[in-house]
Amino acid sequence: MSENIDKFAPESYQEGLLRSSKLALTYDPERNFDNWRVEVNRKFRELLGFDLFKKVIPRLRIEHSQNREYFKETRFVFSSEENVDVPCHLLVPLNGKAPYPLVICLQGHSTGMHISLGIPKFDGDADSIRGDRDFALQAVREGYAALVIEQRCFGERGDMRPKEKRGIGSTCHHASLVEILLGRTMAGARIWDVSKAIDMMKNFPEIDADRIGCMGNSGGGTITYYATCIDPRIKIAMPSCCFCTYEDSIGKIDHCADNYIPGILKYFEMADLSCLIPARPLIIVAGRKDNIFPFEHVKKAFEKVQVIYQKAGVPERCILVEGAEGHRFYAKEAWAEFRRLSGWSK
Repeated sequence: MSENIDKFAPESYQEGLLRSSKLALTYDPERNFDNWRVEVNRKFRELLGFDLFKKVIPRLRIEHSQNREYFKETRFVFSSEENVDVPCHLLVPLNGKAPYPLVICLQGHSTGMHISLGIPKFDGDADSIRGDRDFALQAVREGYAALVIEQRCFGERGDMRPKEKRGIGSTCHHASLVEILLGRTMAGARIWDVSKAIDMMKNFPEIDADRIGCMGNSGGGTITYYATCIDPRIKIAMPSCCFCTYEDSIGKIDHCADNYIPGILKYFEMADLSCLIPARPLIIVAGRKDNIFPFEHVKKAFEKVQVIYQKAGVPERCILVEGAEGHRFYAKEAWAEFRRLSGWSK
């Protein structure tokens, strides 16, 4: 066998292509900033296949509602597109004054949205919760309402095909590839669900529709970031352990298929998309020991975000929160910045 067999491996040429990729819509200080943002928005929606998703009558159904120790919990289901139902839990504080600011809480690759509710159901759930992933309970303790959305392919919405049709363990793999076959993306589908869930909040008068934030970890953080780029009704974003350069995270390290948007590196890097968020605050949370979103490249990407926010005239509205450990959320550090930048007090 040849000693240089690795020269035949795909990474031997793909990493070079990643390094040399010409980004047609990357940030350029010489380009008109407002016109550039319009172009980035148009191209991002196109790459997501976002305009292929079609509205339907949402058919909101309240399944149950009950008071817990310090919040009221309502479970509801709505339709976001034909044959697509979205289960959600809405938590509203029992103390305080309505209408409340709302924080949308998105889990990443996990056993489901019950993690956000702090409820262990399966092996490993308790460890996930100990990584500060009980987002909804945290939000309520901060004095906010919390909307927990079961993302496509996770938990109750996981891949239910028979075992003989499933060759890969991840519940998002096949569905993400089918979305690509259809000219859409799983990221686009999840963003669509978030946007339609925001539409549903008009049915809950205890929610302040002018004060909506979004947060999540890992795959939930990715959709937090992207949904904030697409939907201006999200007034503050707190994505965790997901933000990096595409080249040095999903380009070089194995990630689930739902992270990939075909053709995106022809146009921009992840940091370039941040131009769609100002003047809204952006809190990027990262772990210094995260081995799938390497911290040195998180910092590199964040430097571009800072340049973009400076160009937008609001440099103080983006911040990088550093956690001492790995791929998890850092509640104490992150919520302090959320309170400060949102201005939403109890």
